[in-house]
Amino acid sequence: MSSNFNFKIKRRVAVAIAVLSLAGSVWALPDAQFEPAFNTFILASGGDEGAIEKSADGFNALLKAEPGNLVLMAYAGASTSLKATTTMLPWKKMSYAEDGMAMLDKALALLGTTHDAALQRGVPASLEVRFVAANTFLAVPGFMNRGARGTKLLGEILSSPLLNLAPLPFRGDVWMKAASVALNDKHVDESRKYLTLVIQANAPQAAAARAQLAKLPA
Repeated sequence: MSSNFNFKIKRRVAVAIAVLSLAGSVWALPDAQFEPAFNTFILASGGDEGAIEKSADGFNALLKAEPGNLVLMAYAGASTSLKATTTMLPWKKMSYAEDGMAMLDKALALLGTTHDAALQRGVPASLEVRFVAANTFLAVPGFMNRGARGTKLLGEILSSPLLNLAPLPFRGDVWMKAASVALNDKHVDESRKYLTLVIQANAPQAAAARAQLAKLPA
């Protein structure tokens, strides 16, 4: 009976390892596949209507292939929300915005400690999902009541020790966003602090930070 019991235990362990291995293969996406979609998203975020459609289609296709990747889910949601800017029909605007934010809400809800590891572009997944969501929530119209949550998510990123482990370009993006939000809230000193962090770290956004810093009131 003892040998039979040990066999069952070993079999369960083997099955568990196999499941975890499968989950890992679903979770990961090579950056060579991620980068083109990410670059399109950057263009979409800048208002390029053709890029918006392409970004939404691209990230939704990647998510379909890798449904466990919460970073892809977040970018798919953000891209879908951006589609609200491509139509004049109010019901379509609301549909795109709500569908996109529902995906972001789902990605945020699924975050756990296992997502503190780097996933795409060397950025901790928990930080990137929160940052994509924060940017989207802070951008949608005020009547959608997402601004406060966007600010809260940004604060969580800024206070996370994981931020120090993130690549410098990502940290620069976070600090630049924090500076912008602080300035919008009339917190000039706080805005200056984040712009100074960008410059002192010599992040890729340093030139833009210097330009913004020069425009701040004394």
